Amino acid sequence: MSHSDTESDLLRDTERERLRALVRGNMEVARRLHADDFQLINPFGGLFSKEQYLGGIASGEIDYRVWEPESIEVRFYSSAAVIRYRSELEIIVRAQRIPRRQYWHTDVYEKRDGQWQVVWSHATEVK
Repeated sequence: MSHSDTESDLLRDTERERLRALVRGNMEVARRLHADDFQLINPFGGLFSKEQYLGGIASGEIDYRVWEPESIEVRFYSSAAVIRYRSELEIIVRAQRIPRRQYWHTDVYEKRDGQWQVVWSHATEVK
């Protein structure tokens, strides 16, 4: 296995670990895997900082019920990487249930202090 295959697998595992932490509300893991300057653009076009996003999960305002990724594609660029995948997601936002649907996700990771952290995340509903 080449270095890039190993690193690709590490990045896929990191993203899956991040999704599990968000679904389970494991804020310790979530804070470690999201860069301090993280930003999310959700499927409705809303922009959230790390504190807004993780704060919403910690408070229960954002409650991921299901987040199941399909195969994760990885591209490397120097000390950054871009991942893209489809997922099935079910979420409750401010007590409003959004039924299980498919989404595309594109995330930018940067390697900081030897660890991959997500810096940008963008989700789009599959129509």
